[in-house]
Amino acid sequence: MPSKYANSYAQSDFWSKKAFSEGYPARSVYKLKELDEKFSLIPKNCIALDLGSAPGSWTLYLLKNGAARVVSCDLHELAKNVNSESLTFIKGNLNDAAVREKIKAFSPYDVVVCDAAPSTTGNRTVDTARSEQLVEMALWYGEAMLKNGGNFAVKIFQSGGQQHALQKMRTLFATAKGFKPEACRVESFETYLVGIGRK
Repeated sequence: MPSKYANSYAQSDFWSKKAFSEGYPARSVYKLKELDEKFSLIPKNCIALDLGSAPGSWTLYLLKNGAARVVSCDLHELAKNVNSESLTFIKGNLNDAAVREKIKAFSPYDVVVCDAAPSTTGNRTVDTARSEQLVEMALWYGEAMLKNGGNFAVKIFQSGGQQHALQKMRTLFATAKGFKPEACRVESFETYLVGIGRK
């Protein structure tokens, strides 16, 4: 196995152990932490929407770092330790009209984040196309439910669709950029798109 992959898995183990020791259900929390620190993504006392949230590391980070209310949605339940009086969890498909209405009831949001990933097939073309569909879905929520000045972050598999999504985001946000946090695996082709300041 090439050394860069060996190092990546060692790094993965580091982030996973760190997450567990700090009470987070997954290592992905450090990706959001880095996005927040770099872009001031999460305003204090904000209303936040976490799309595709299970097992709940991003939801928990939001609750601990500035959110007054978090609305969290996924097909799967959150980890048992992800709970708060400030949390509203909606179980369901983000494309369902009934789910959209439940989420809309808490809008407008100060920040919308999405760490959802498609079920992967191993076929990069298929997987990136599915990822782009999730990004389009997340952008629909951002466009429809963010308040003026609101912020946005979404995961995307790197491909030609990344630039298309950024072009769309530049029409919606004052600033739109791609960024790959340190906690991503070296061999992973995931990255993040960040929009700051909903127009």
